[in-house]
Amino acid sequence: MGKPVTLIFDIGKTNKKLFLFDEDLSEIKHEYIRFEEIPDEDGFLSEDLPSLVKWIKDSADRVFNNPDYEVKAVNFSTYGASMVHLDEKGELVTPFINYLKPFPEELLNDFFSKYGPEEMFSVSTASPSMGMLNSGLQLYFLKYKRPNAFKRLHKSLHFPQYLSYLFTGNLSTDFTSLGCHTGLWDFGQNKYADWLEKEDLVRYLTPLEESTKTTHVDINGNSVNVGIGVHDSSSALVPYIQANDDPFVLISTGTWSICMNIFNDKVLTAEELKADCLNFLSAKGISIKASRLFLGKHLSNQAKLLSEFFDIDYQTYKTVAWKKDFKTKKKTDKELLFDHSVLHPERFGFVNNPKQDLSIFESYEDAYFHLMDELTDLQIASLKLAIGDTDIKRIFIDGGFSSNEVFVKMLADKLPTYKIYSTSFALGTALGAALLVNYRTITKEFLSKNYNVKKHSPSS
Repeated sequence: MGKPVTLIFDIGKTNKKLFLFDEDLSEIKHEYIRFEEIPDEDGFLSEDLPSLVKWIKDSADRVFNNPDYEVKAVNFSTYGASMVHLDEKGELVTPFINYLKPFPEELLNDFFSKYGPEEMFSVSTASPSMGMLNSGLQLYFLKYKRPNAFKRLHKSLHFPQYLSYLFTGNLSTDFTSLGCHTGLWDFGQNKYADWLEKEDLVRYLTPLEESTKTTHVDINGNSVNVGIGVHDSSSALVPYIQANDDPFVLISTGTWSICMNIFNDKVLTAEELKADCLNFLSAKGISIKASRLFLGKHLSNQAKLLSEFFDIDYQTYKTVAWKKDFKTKKKTDKELLFDHSVLHPERFGFVNNPKQDLSIFESYEDAYFHLMDELTDLQIASLKLAIGDTDIKRIFIDGGFSSNEVFVKMLADKLPTYKIYSTSFALGTALGAALLVNYRTITKEFLSKNYNVKKHSPSS
């Protein structure tokens, strides 16, 4: 028999990843792949779901047929705000909807004219109004803008549960996927939102389960535990909850940077919602205060502009080393030298600069340090929304930015009264999914011992 392993598919907006963990939950293998987006019926670029599904199935077959491994469990984590809409045969009734696709303005106005002002919707569902990013509104969109597809609709699955469905055939919903600004869940009443019932849309949703649910499936003659799937940011929180007794905030980074605080149970205010603060649901359905920043995607776009202007390789930004003698050209704390309009810096009191001029910088490195200086300022503003008035002094950074030395060091310098930690591997999301499917807990020493958690002190 081969080595017992847990197989995790961690599907980000940009990178699609495969991980194998051994019985001690140490990573023994990983693979990364990217797919080009494809146009939907309106020409808007979106996830190439057929290619992704083929890669997942082919990769799973390859691992299951490898005599070096005995797969004991499989689970899935994916980005949120996404649903897959199926007919009775399990076929897609519409192409995968990109959460960045514009929501028709007249349809949104129609929705709020029926179900009260935008603020009421946001407060009750703990979801800022964000169009397709409120993935529950996709059902409303299908009903009124895609009537032919809607006539065929049988069930709508959140993205992680769709991937699990491919292996189990089960139709279900987990708390973490339901809770990520879908607009589906009334956090005050702890039930589906009233607008769903009035539109007779609840029938298209699936039974609600805890994120620890597994199904025994026979694959290649082996009984395998297949997980229900989990929202990636919420999954990243799982190992840190288990490994810490003291209160903390997790900054889960990737395409989005999500700050999550399970120790802040205050009701969301309208002001917090306008600043992109929201509530998530944990694996067991407990409310989590969170704040969001479109950080990874924005950094990637800015890095492309820098590489073109300074005629340097695009990937260079990933290897810039930290230097503690950086001095800003900004004249005031709230001034911005870059265009961060996609991050809406005005919600934090910053003055955006839509006409950024890269010629003011002496070099690529100079420009990059100024960019990261501003991004860390915005990250801290978002972080403080999640912290609120809680007395939290421990901050963990997980995901892609955890290996960005400039980002981490700048945060440590700007937050000298906090204890800042990062991991050397961007796999908290996958590890959380592995813990959920194995019903396992970890010790306080596990992350430091196995995943090189580092504490970062302010530069002297």
